[in-house]
Amino acid sequence: MSRLQVRSFSNSVSSHANELLDKLQGHLHSRTLRPDLVHQLFDEMLRQPVPVSVRALNGLFAALARAPSSTICTDAPALAIDLFNRMARAGRRQVPAPTIHTYSILIECCQRACRPDLGLAFFGRLLKTGIKTNAITYSSLLKCLCDMKRTEEALGVLLHRMPDDLPNAISYSVILKSFCDSGRSQLVLDLLRMMAEKGSDHSPSVVSYSLVIDGFFKEGEISKACNLLHEMMQQGVVPDVVTYNSFIDALCKARAMEKAEVVLRSMVHNGVQPNAVTYSSLIQGYSTLGQLKEVARLLKAMRSQGSMPDVVICSSVMDYLCKHGRIKDAEEIFYSMAVNGRKPDIVSYTIMLHGYAIEGSLVKMIDLCELMARDGVVPDLRCFNILINAYAKYGMMDVAMLFLEDMLKQGVKPNEFTYLTVISAFCKMGRMDDAMEKFSEMIDMGVPVDTEVYLCMVEGYFNHGDSMKAEKFITKMKNRDIHHKLRKGIFGVPLCLVPSEQTKELLHHLLTGVSEQ
Repeated sequence: MSRLQVRSFSNSVSSHANELLDKLQGHLHSRTLRPDLVHQLFDEMLRQPVPVSVRALNGLFAALARAPSSTICTDAPALAIDLFNRMARAGRRQVPAPTIHTYSILIECCQRACRPDLGLAFFGRLLKTGIKTNAITYSSLLKCLCDMKRTEEALGVLLHRMPDDLPNAISYSVILKSFCDSGRSQLVLDLLRMMAEKGSDHSPSVVSYSLVIDGFFKEGEISKACNLLHEMMQQGVVPDVVTYNSFIDALCKARAMEKAEVVLRSMVHNGVQPNAVTYSSLIQGYSTLGQLKEVARLLKAMRSQGSMPDVVICSSVMDYLCKHGRIKDAEEIFYSMAVNGRKPDIVSYTIMLHGYAIEGSLVKMIDLCELMARDGVVPDLRCFNILINAYAKYGMMDVAMLFLEDMLKQGVKPNEFTYLTVISAFCKMGRMDDAMEKFSEMIDMGVPVDTEVYLCMVEGYFNHGDSMKAEKFITKMKNRDIHHKLRKGIFGVPLCLVPSEQTKELLHHLLTGVSEQ
């Protein structure tokens, strides 16, 4: 948070206004900056006879612009805009006049607060003051236009309205990224070459080239990406780690691991050291192919460079191990993460729970849930579905229901897989009243009821000697025009019971035979 601290530039004459600004600084540093408290302190500051300097105010606005969201203050950039408006309403005698830096910060705040339209309004206000604009202000304006899906207009501003001495590589990169994000890399390539022709401050940087190369890869234009790399090097622009990572990631996703290794060797040969992103792409690529020896080699290479695998890399390896029944190996990686200062996230916990569910280690699943609670990791829908499915599979419905209750208490809404798991288990055990209760609850919750659920209920009633209720459910299926189409569950297998031959025959007669009569 040290970067967010507001520097207070007190005048030679100490003022109460500066003391109030210091209080704002303290709350911002300690993350206790409530909007109501900010308004109170700021309004009191505006009423003081000796105002704070514009430099100090700009420091406050800049800190708010970059402050992360918190439970106390969810939108600090929007708060900065609100404070400026309060300042503007106070009049010139109470506050110093805004500078070009003030407007640049405010336009950035608008972009960060997802109000790019206000950014355009502030830019218009800036032009009316007669204050000379700079490259930073224009770059913020271009970002606002691009966020509003007005990239062509932003390009027009860049090429025709900005003073000739202002456009630079950063300004161009804003436009390049926006066009790449919208899948228009060919247009970006033309703009890139125009930049190279202009030269000087307009010359594309390694960041500019990397943006376009990554855009080509996302569009599947691999040959164009490779050609641009050669063109980039001919222009004397040296690829950096981001450029190489784009190539390696695309090749790994295409399972072209030999080519990815060639790029890696070229990268190291040219003095660019691979980072965690590089290794993450390679490890995921080899994991997908099941080449664990190569994964081990890369992990060893990471450690030799003093770099520890991050949570993404560890989770990727754990996922492969669990899917191939090597739960013990995945467990070792999971518990080594915390020892090495890598706190497991919800993805890591979910993978490990899935692994324990596969081997039926229910006690370990409970232990892992307790560890999640201690680490402050909140379970999500997939996590709860794994737990409920695991206990339902072994007929431990009391425990499964406790997880379902906990799920609802935490505000996680069950989906069709959740109820399908529970209803299927109750039907298999012959607890049809409980199954019917969950069926009704599913409807009340607004969860879609489709073929699998009806088939579970039909099979349950039919197998436990209540063919009349089974027929009623089949009639409901017919009336709702529900067609038989099994869907895969959370582990890739149908969650409900497979209909017996008798049930299939009954379905055929009641869904087709009845309509023929």
